[in-house]
Amino acid sequence: MTTIVHVVGARPNFMKAAPVLRAMRAFPGVRQVLVHTGQHYDQLMSDAFFDELDLPTPDEHLGAGSGTHAEQTAKIMLGFEPVLDRYTPQWVIVYGDVNSTVACALVAAKKSIRVAHVEAGLRSRDRTMPEELNRIVTDQLADLLLTPSKDADVNLQREGIPSERIQFVGNVMVDTLLHLRNRAAARQAPLTLGVDGTPYAVVTLHRPSNVDRADTLESILSGLSEVAREMIVLFAVHPRTRQRMQAFGLEAPGVRLLEPMGYLDTISLVDQAALVLTDSGGLQEETTVLGVPCLTIRPNTERPITITEGTNQLVASSGRAIVEAVTGVRQSPHDRARSRRPEGWDGKAGERIATVILSPGTPPA
Repeated sequence: MTTIVHVVGARPNFMKAAPVLRAMRAFPGVRQVLVHTGQHYDQLMSDAFFDELDLPTPDEHLGAGSGTHAEQTAKIMLGFEPVLDRYTPQWVIVYGDVNSTVACALVAAKKSIRVAHVEAGLRSRDRTMPEELNRIVTDQLADLLLTPSKDADVNLQREGIPSERIQFVGNVMVDTLLHLRNRAAARQAPLTLGVDGTPYAVVTLHRPSNVDRADTLESILSGLSEVAREMIVLFAVHPRTRQRMQAFGLEAPGVRLLEPMGYLDTISLVDQAALVLTDSGGLQEETTVLGVPCLTIRPNTERPITITEGTNQLVASSGRAIVEAVTGVRQSPHDRARSRRPEGWDGKAGERIATVILSPGTPPA
């Protein structure tokens, strides 16, 4: 019996783990253990995703909750070590770049349990981002680095990681998107929100660099309000962002503020959008596959392939830059039919990951 422990803790992890869990069910003699660290503890931001993504109920829930990065990482490490003692797995699979990723990779590595990192090798080269530090440390610890794009392979090789530890498998986020796209469309979120057939923009913001400074957030909201004079702007407000808006006494006149949405409603809405404004990593990838213009409100991205091969462009965190970028997109309509997907973004990454881990020596299809 081969025991595999999967670690999830925040909503992007769930979309990445679902295809791998599904693919590994096809292999006999494999016991899969799903550990939810509880890093995201809001019902709308976490638990509802399990239902939508057909994820099994977690076998273990660590209940880490919120706190500083140090507090949260420590709580996850303390909770995870007894889990490994109970299950004695052959592999621990960690996903993405959140605190749960690095915390559980470190615990497993110190217990000499092999670690596989799904979505390895992405780099923004901005060490002020906590996620960048998590990526760098996790990739140094992991025994198997499963990359979503060829540029990630290059990043790892430049950091001195041996090629035998690196395996290009493609993008598991795309697996989930393609698997659930029809189900998402059936939700008819644009119709429910009264914007069906009307050009609209979808906005998500949550990164500290955008929402933790009053002047920066005020400028962004001002830009969104100006855009809202020309088209409908739907802003799914992250709990962190809403708290900051309230603390700073900021509003966004003309912008429709929504509660955070589940995965299916988000994809339903984004799929029909004229454009997306975000600081999310996942939406940069999803819009590339859907052919939707994406304006990423950040100075850098760990997913440059969404710019060179996709529909993404970087925009400064200022109202003026946002308005100018939106105007540019609207004046140069994008032909979705001509959009191309990067190599390996084909809906089969989960199968390739399962093959690499469970059938070593067998080249993934």
